[in-house]
Amino acid sequence: MSKAEIRGVWLTKTDSQVLKSRKNIAEAMEFLAVTGFNVVFPVVWNQGVTLYPSPTMWKMFGIEIDSNFLGRDPLAELVEEARRVGLKIIPWFEYGFASSYNSNGGILLKQKPEWAAYNYQGNFLKKNGFEWMNAFDFQVQEFLLNLFLEVVKNYDVDGVQGDDRFPALPSEGGYDQVTVNLYHQQFQKYPPQNHQDKYWLQWRANILTDVLALLYQEVKAVNPNLLVSMSPNIYDWGLREYLQDYPTWLKRGIVDIIHPQIYRRDFLSYKCILHRLINEQFTNAMLPKLAPGILIKLGKYRMSADYLLKVIEYHRQLGINGEVCFFYEGLRENNNQLAKVLRKGPYAQSALFPKLADLQDVNVSYRRSSSILQRLENRLRKIFKV
Repeated sequence: MSKAEIRGVWLTKTDSQVLKSRKNIAEAMEFLAVTGFNVVFPVVWNQGVTLYPSPTMWKMFGIEIDSNFLGRDPLAELVEEARRVGLKIIPWFEYGFASSYNSNGGILLKQKPEWAAYNYQGNFLKKNGFEWMNAFDFQVQEFLLNLFLEVVKNYDVDGVQGDDRFPALPSEGGYDQVTVNLYHQQFQKYPPQNHQDKYWLQWRANILTDVLALLYQEVKAVNPNLLVSMSPNIYDWGLREYLQDYPTWLKRGIVDIIHPQIYRRDFLSYKCILHRLINEQFTNAMLPKLAPGILIKLGKYRMSADYLLKVIEYHRQLGINGEVCFFYEGLRENNNQLAKVLRKGPYAQSALFPKLADLQDVNVSYRRSSSILQRLENRLRKIFKV
């Protein structure tokens, strides 16, 4: 009987040729299946455009798809080719609430400047090159949720994935007038200048958690078997820097599988962080949801074969049955070196992707929370026809 493991890989548009043609997509899916992977996370939302023909984008911005893919539907091609070789497919909304990268807000904020996020000084919110929409704005939330939902409604996918930019916002943000007024209305005082004030951080993080809760609810309404996957920054750095409170996501039962980005370039650092996650953030019942994100390639960095094997061995020792590699092209370099060591070693025996029932914590069930969530639901009810 085959064991169940999450063996995933991210498929990017940047530094990759896979999406350039249907032939490349087919070859990549075959390669992953032969190597022993069972799920692929392809990018579908990048630089303010989709990698599939989007009714939402066409209606709101007059742009149906990334101009590099006019006349094609890369997501439809990916779904067909992944299914042909038995791979699960979970589209990845890479940019989340980020509008652009070093493009002054890009297409989205050029047409809708009122969607921009701002810091305490009243400046447009930019961090590490990324420019951000206001994740607390109802229209922005509606927009992102519509993108997720049109994918699960129109494609034969196994779920959807958010990451370190959904649900997220740099903690320097949240100083737009509407959010400030909402905070003042609730606490009879204005937000502190210190954007990392403990209570101000948590208040904003709770709003983003409610956005995820609503996404979870709506995805499950389309099909209860669809997975909601998240790949957040590591807690609690992710909370302090990007308002991501994934321990609460787990406790509230609003994420099915989770891939914290443990992007460390030496095994000792990786081991220390994972040990802390296991002991402080995951109960035994939550552990089946965990398949850490590991960095195999970025810029000039390449993970060594020895390091990769150590990571997977350590995962299995801890009872972690899975990992997701960032990103596909790292498997192909040096004459497919990393793919070969996986195929000959830990991925030599095929593994089934876990069933949803095996991923669920029986002690936790999705539950609605705050008045913020109720307000979101009421506002979005007409749009989603709930």
